[in-house]
Amino acid sequence: MHCAVLYSPSDIRIEERPVPKIGEGELLVRTRACGICTGDIMGWYIARKAPLVFGHEVAGEVAAVGGAPLDDEGRAFSVGDRVFVHHHAPCFACDGCARGDYVQCELWRKTAIDPGGMAEYFRVPRENVRDTLRLPDNVCFDDASLVEPLACVVKSLRRSGIRAGETLLVIGLGVMGQLHVLAGRALGATVLGSDFSEERRVLAQRNGASVLRPEDVKEGPDAVICGPGTPEAIRAALSAVRPGGTVVMFTPLDPRATLTFDAERFYFKDMRLVASYSCGPNDTREALRLIGNCVVTAEKIDARHFALERVGEAYRELVEARIVKPVVVFD
Repeated sequence: MHCAVLYSPSDIRIEERPVPKIGEGELLVRTRACGICTGDIMGWYIARKAPLVFGHEVAGEVAAVGGAPLDDEGRAFSVGDRVFVHHHAPCFACDGCARGDYVQCELWRKTAIDPGGMAEYFRVPRENVRDTLRLPDNVCFDDASLVEPLACVVKSLRRSGIRAGETLLVIGLGVMGQLHVLAGRALGATVLGSDFSEERRVLAQRNGASVLRPEDVKEGPDAVICGPGTPEAIRAALSAVRPGGTVVMFTPLDPRATLTFDAERFYFKDMRLVASYSCGPNDTREALRLIGNCVVTAEKIDARHFALERVGEAYRELVEARIVKPVVVFD
């Protein structure tokens, strides 16, 4: 089978590898669509993992089953089932899982699809089968590839505490910002969006946000989602949120970065700064529900399709911010 191997952000190669062999309780999935995550273009982050078959925003169809793998409702998967597969899965039994902190589960961090999403086929380990979801008939594969990133947004909004009738500011209107706009609106929030790019502001406005240039942002939102992983963006978010409000740090900082901010204002204004890392099985299910209800679609975020042979081009387009979302589609 063909797969895309990322050796560095400037070196992505199409290589031939054997189709993975599956064991008892596992699935072999034929990939039909895989998004390129913005995390895949963070140089310092991806350098820790390279070389690898990258890509984890996957949807496809079951090509083979090992024994009778069951979903979380005890139903067996069958060849031909259309599915979303989460690349991480928790044990559902530890203290972290009991609290709903699935990303703190030791098993969650160890699980992964084999060899990765940018491959014609991938193996779903037994543990990951429990967070493998059948797609509704009305959900196409490119929309289904948004389940994982949208699930991260579902978690982020939950951690923000935003409620219907409140005001949410989204800083950074790339793909994750656009998903926050759509999901925030679905919660009943008034959504503001800020970005230096006029094109992205226009897209967010089309998705229901009131848009601002960064220099025009004023204090007042009940919650702020800080998309860019920079100290400057976090300081801007802390300056914008109302007293008693919450700022969500959605993207990690480069380990070499130093974050400083007005600690006196932060304390006496009684604000909250919370992190939101990845997502759990509760979030993937809610994300698929939103997609099934057409709240979020690939078309709404202006996703662009690329064949696997053009994955390097798609990656560069995202790095250079010429497109919002590339999705690699497999015939």
